[in-house]
Amino acid sequence: MDHATRPRHYSQNQDAMTATRSRPAHADVDWVDDAELLDAYRFDRSGWAPDVRPAVVARVRSVAGVQHVLGVADATGQPVVPRGAGTAVTGAATAIDGGIVLDLTGLDRILELDAGDELAVVEPGVITADLDRAARARGLQYAPDPASVEISTIGGNIATNAGGLRCAKYGVTREAVLGLDVVLADRRLIHTGRRAIKGVTGYDLTGLFVGSEGTLGVIVRATLRLRPLPAATATVAAYFADAPRAFAAVAAVRALGVVPSVAEFVDAATLQRIDEFTGSSLHAGGRAFLLMQTDGAAAGSEAGLAAAALRPYATSVTVTEDPDEAQALVAVRRAALPSLEQVGRVLIEDISVPRSRLAEAVVAVEQAAAATGTTIHTFAHAADGNLHPIIVLRPQQDVDDPDVEAAADRIFRAALDLGGTVSGEHGIGVLKRRWMEAELGEDVVALQRRLKDVFDPRGLLNPGRAI
Repeated sequence: MDHATRPRHYSQNQDAMTATRSRPAHADVDWVDDAELLDAYRFDRSGWAPDVRPAVVARVRSVAGVQHVLGVADATGQPVVPRGAGTAVTGAATAIDGGIVLDLTGLDRILELDAGDELAVVEPGVITADLDRAARARGLQYAPDPASVEISTIGGNIATNAGGLRCAKYGVTREAVLGLDVVLADRRLIHTGRRAIKGVTGYDLTGLFVGSEGTLGVIVRATLRLRPLPAATATVAAYFADAPRAFAAVAAVRALGVVPSVAEFVDAATLQRIDEFTGSSLHAGGRAFLLMQTDGAAAGSEAGLAAAALRPYATSVTVTEDPDEAQALVAVRRAALPSLEQVGRVLIEDISVPRSRLAEAVVAVEQAAAATGTTIHTFAHAADGNLHPIIVLRPQQDVDDPDVEAAADRIFRAALDLGGTVSGEHGIGVLKRRWMEAELGEDVVALQRRLKDVFDPRGLLNPGRAI
């Protein structure tokens, strides 16, 4: 990360610090400035450890509380970092020195679950899996399914436009967001979108806020699309001698017209780490693992077609419609990142390329590791071209180590050269900002920064992130 992308330090603003210490009380805001707690809010899940400390954490319990905190920020000139569970992996939820961390986890209610219109209205602190469980009790599901589903919040998912395991069929978070309530930097509460599935009145401000990483406003309520629970789900697990064969097999499945709800790739090195973490013996099956699920009334027959298409490429293929076996297989994929985090600090990268070029992307990642002496593990959402190369840092190594930066640069350049993007679902945060112009171009970046100025003219909402 170059120094130009580092967040500005605000602790030198003594007037702001004094004003924060004399902040006005509000019934729905707890101001916390305990040193140990402040230290815990410095980080997110990105592996980046900024040498900063916020002035205060504001824990809110209502929309009025959010508006109050933004009023204090406006009076003091302090930056505000909206934060949910802190599971962001690009530095977007890390603290800013001398700033305010706005903790939204206290806004954690499912306000409405309408089975007839297949929608839910929720606050941003709701845990993603909790919403899905509540929907399932009514015969529905919340389709976005990030690997962090049990710990990430809906607000954070919206802020980063999170993807997940089921996005191959159901799309990323943006496809599930019908409308938002947002508090702007000037404390105004606005509503975007609607409860209806369709709507094209005016510019799509809802889509603009999705993925904006807290830089345009603070999401305080979301109207979300739910979907009927599939009549059945079938699971296919396959092992391959190498990654190219695995991705060729996925292409063969899609060529049959089968659209899997899940198609997850895990490389050999990651399988070995999962074995060490869970006690399994996955890596004995092959050098690449593919988990595929089909759902709906034709799930069984589609899984059979998929298995037949996979077999010419695979060393082994198994099919199951047993829910417990399926859950155990899905747990393999969800264990990938926690297993790597047991080895050491990780830098979680996220690129997306055309599906036909996934095998080339994996080769480019391997070449980046060899050229820089870094350790990189890879897993992927294989059906939509989203690849996660995970750089495992050596002891005492940081994310801005020259070798780590060189490896990341090679990965991002490869993604762009292959017709892809430097972020498929994790966002830009702090760590990827220098690559935005390479992908978007100078004029588009300038236009996006002008949009930021419209919504946040003083630049107090999560400055130095996303754009």
